[in-house]
Amino acid sequence: MAQDFREVGMRLSNWGRWGDEDERGTINLITPERLVEAAKLVRRGAIFDLGIPFDGNGPQPGGGRINPVRLMSETGADQDYPGGFHYADDYVFMPLQSASQWDGLAHVHYDDHLYNGFPSSDVSPHGAKHCSIDKMAKGIVGRGVLLDIARLKGVDWLQAGEVITPDDLDAAAERQGVTVGPGDILLFRTGWRTKFVREKDANAFMAGEPGLGLACAEWLHAHDVAALGSDNWAIEVLPGENDDVFAVHMVLIRDMGMTLGEILDLDELAADCEADGVWEFLLTAPPIKFTAAVGSPINPLAIK
Repeated sequence: MAQDFREVGMRLSNWGRWGDEDERGTINLITPERLVEAAKLVRRGAIFDLGIPFDGNGPQPGGGRINPVRLMSETGADQDYPGGFHYADDYVFMPLQSASQWDGLAHVHYDDHLYNGFPSSDVSPHGAKHCSIDKMAKGIVGRGVLLDIARLKGVDWLQAGEVITPDDLDAAAERQGVTVGPGDILLFRTGWRTKFVREKDANAFMAGEPGLGLACAEWLHAHDVAALGSDNWAIEVLPGENDDVFAVHMVLIRDMGMTLGEILDLDELAADCEADGVWEFLLTAPPIKFTAAVGSPINPLAIK
């Protein structure tokens, strides 16, 4: 029997947990003490770039979102400055959530409310008055943990519509000898980025995906996870488990106040973790401080 996402969301709600005016949600779980401990995870000085390229070859097939478009405004041609000076400039046109990105807490809502009870009317053509991505301006940085679900299943990638369960998360943690605890930034790998890199088919990438089932919301709440990221484009399994559209998004973002990272490249990091057996690291992934925006591009770094 399918779970009612509204019942799940009410039961797991973090509204008021950090005060009635809170706009940061579970990022509050990354306390100064936990950040200090996370910094101690840097032992080798090895850096892993978890962001995908921001260019026209990305996974967006067009429609609601497109891949980034970069244009040159100056190349140095036809310039005449003293001393032979020339310069180049460029600019970019893109949806803020077209490549590696954070979903902010104003990104989704239902029943006329955002996270923490703010009215959904706070999101207007002028931006979000509450729960916008710039409220995370001090950055999202802390202990990162990677759970490799694709390796757990022994496949290059899971299939579209394949549901990741709490048992899968527990099994991956046990196989890898790692724990997930309060204030952690949890990454889970489905292999969906691997599929795109090999096939270069944006339509297939966006047509569906493997991802979390709604039952995982309970697991994330019980473990006090601070933020969540994956190599798929919407965190949750699609097609979904029932007729509700983006039920996991609605519970995690709107009810629990959890910032979601999507379209990450976890392959190099996963290979290194498998080789050295260390699945924890310092993760830094600050958003760009777009005022009143509901999401932001990122270039997250895992440092071991």
